[in-house]
Amino acid sequence: MAATGAGSPGRLVQYVVVRSDLVHKLSWPLGAVITQACHAATAAVHLHYGDPDTQQYLADLDHMHKVVLGAPDEAALSGLSETLTQAGVAHKLWIEQPENIPTCLALKPCPKETVQPLMRKFKLFK
Repeated sequence: MAATGAGSPGRLVQYVVVRSDLVHKLSWPLGAVITQACHAATAAVHLHYGDPDTQQYLADLDHMHKVVLGAPDEAALSGLSETLTQAGVAHKLWIEQPENIPTCLALKPCPKETVQPLMRKFKLFK
């Protein structure tokens, strides 16, 4: 299946939002934070594996598109999760165990134009 062009309507994207304070204030190793993002992205795809958008996203592995954004802290990440839940946007809030710390969230693959307005206040993760 051919990938939809970058500017085309219906472009499927998986947003991943990571707490930037884990690296910049709490001094987590970058590799540990990347691992959290991988956990969340994998879990979101697994939980919504049967979803038509997820299946289309996975059908062309060489053209998957992800956007990794930064949330400044736990409150911002939890607030985004609540906003997404209220808007009916399927996602996985990853909570690291055994510490019970929310570290990131990942949306299931979605058409970019349907979720981008909810993600606008978050900047690319640095």
